[in-house]
Amino acid sequence: MDRSLFIAATGMEAQRINIDVISNNLANVNTTGFKKSRADFQELMYQSLKTAGAVSAEGNEVPTGIQIGLGVKPAAVQKMFHQGDFVSTGNNLDLVIEGNGFFQITKPDGEIAYTRSGAFKLNSEGSIVNSDGYALEPAIAVPADAMEITLSQDGTVSVLQAGSTTPAEVGQIEIAQFINPGGLKAIGKNLFIPSGSSGEPTTGNPGSEGLGSINQGFLELSNVNVVEEMVNMIVSQRAYELNSKVIQSTDEMLALANNLKR
Repeated sequence: MDRSLFIAATGMEAQRINIDVISNNLANVNTTGFKKSRADFQELMYQSLKTAGAVSAEGNEVPTGIQIGLGVKPAAVQKMFHQGDFVSTGNNLDLVIEGNGFFQITKPDGEIAYTRSGAFKLNSEGSIVNSDGYALEPAIAVPADAMEITLSQDGTVSVLQAGSTTPAEVGQIEIAQFINPGGLKAIGKNLFIPSGSSGEPTTGNPGSEGLGSINQGFLELSNVNVVEEMVNMIVSQRAYELNSKVIQSTDEMLALANNLKR
């Protein structure tokens, strides 16, 4: 009977982690380029009280055994990289990748990070940077006299300068893809870095080698489905409640056994 207490405890802990994942998804429902997470669970080992196929005292083969499961454990929290909806902003430096790929960002320590958030700006030096001031990789500088910035779907950046009627090319955006994007490590600030399971990045121009194309004047919204997350939260809450009821019922049964009198 004590076993059920520990089994139910693993269920409550699993649902607590599930609620943590759901709450983070909902908290980032308006985060540009955010990719929701999903908690995956596995059953724990089983305790065999009787082995299937064993021979009974009467010489008969036992058709089924007795196995008691010992609960559940978290197996993974996986990022779901399906594409979010696009919203038109009209801002020349708001970019989306339609299809596979990540923008490359240079962190202050020189490491390259990856993101789906294309909300870019210009810094005081004319470099294209993200909201934290991290430069786009490869670095692209826009002249101070640029009147208009145009990005083609293949990532070519052109500007129309004062006194000129012909756009001049100032850079080329390259994007990266991974064989297993679910293995990327999230480090906050809408950024990911490679891990041992994500594989090494493959870079190229947008629209080539299976990479998505770039669209200017749009942002990719979070791929969180609020209704789906609310339903998952209700299911997780009920599962937590049921596991707590198991602990309560087991406690009552132990109390009854403890109070037995001859």
